[in-house]
Amino acid sequence: MLSEPLVFVGSCDLAGIVRGKGFPEAELERRLDKGVGLTHSNIMMSAFGPIHRTPFGTLGDLMLVPDPSTRVEVPFDGGTAERFYLGDICTTDRTPWECCPRHFLRRALAALDEAAGLSLLAAFEQEFVYTGVEERPGATYALDAWRRQGGFGEAYMAALRAAGLVPDSFLPEYGARQYEVTVAPTVGLRPADAAVIQREMARAVAHRLGHRAIFAPILNPDGIGNGTHIHFSLRDRAGRPVLYDPARPYALSPLGERFIAGIIAHLPALCAVTAPSVASYYRLQPNRWAPVEANLGIQDRGAAIRVCPLFDPRDAAAEFNLEYRVADASACPYLALGAVVWAGVDGIRRALTLPAPGTAFPALPRSLDAALANLAACAPARDWFGPLLFDCYLDFKRAELAALDGLNPAEICARYVEVY
Repeated sequence: MLSEPLVFVGSCDLAGIVRGKGFPEAELERRLDKGVGLTHSNIMMSAFGPIHRTPFGTLGDLMLVPDPSTRVEVPFDGGTAERFYLGDICTTDRTPWECCPRHFLRRALAALDEAAGLSLLAAFEQEFVYTGVEERPGATYALDAWRRQGGFGEAYMAALRAAGLVPDSFLPEYGARQYEVTVAPTVGLRPADAAVIQREMARAVAHRLGHRAIFAPILNPDGIGNGTHIHFSLRDRAGRPVLYDPARPYALSPLGERFIAGIIAHLPALCAVTAPSVASYYRLQPNRWAPVEANLGIQDRGAAIRVCPLFDPRDAAAEFNLEYRVADASACPYLALGAVVWAGVDGIRRALTLPAPGTAFPALPRSLDAALANLAACAPARDWFGPLLFDCYLDFKRAELAALDGLNPAEICARYVEVY
């Protein structure tokens, strides 16, 4: 049978799902310049498929333009390769569209550079459930759980490396059939690109083995959640680390304190972007090893932001990083990372300070509805997003809430498991 290679270009949208279009590989050079056509309402496709609400209607045309730096070409024995690009959504005159998630992150990074001459070094740590493993008691972090995943882990690491990422770790996690993957940190848009590729390569490998990699925030309301934690540090324009000062509280430099204070101040609103599903809040509960307060903790895996340990004191400043833990894979990585950066920039601009260690912190919202109310009331966030994207995002997530109205928590979890 004849076949012709196809290429897919996609955008990770407001639902955190990669959607786009394909074309013959022979057309690649032209498509790298002209992209593929898109409509404005594409960005309003819900996690569950239908466009529940859109301010755009059926009018308008956009371009989804592949970014050559995101090229993924991963062959698989006996089947088609994974061959795709991530792209930017532009208007037909080639200017960035204000609702493009990559543009949102790009603007945040530019604001960080403008405010303080800084860049962000970051990486996403992602948990998922692999269905190709039998659930057994006592398998938490166990060699048995490692053994029984068979060739999945090695095929996954090979796929990540072939896709241009640098694998860092792969391990059995706390939950049943749960695994975790990390990759080396990078700067610019690349951490979010890598987070998308991490997820898609896990799904691609699992699919070819006849199974699934499930990134839903939690599979049942009484179970163990899948977190997506964002590790980050700051660098100046010469590439030097600027976050670390061992003589100060939390070992944060004055500039680092302002950045983190901005994140802490805006955490109740950030939840709507970084933990953006109804099921996200079944994970963010007490005694779940998940955050419940807008707090900062030293080597505390229950904190919203964790000061990570140092293992090499000879290079402490370069190794020092923090971990944002109020996130999961129902979030778009570009929006999640961008919102965190924007909040940090606000802290720098306003010279915010952190409460003294031991001070009580406010509680995080306990539902998506409450988180969206916090976001809607956050005047700085409207400026971060821009009025159109801000209103679209709120309406998009409120429509998701309405689509699940009347379902019990187990049914809601099942809906997200189908998607993520």
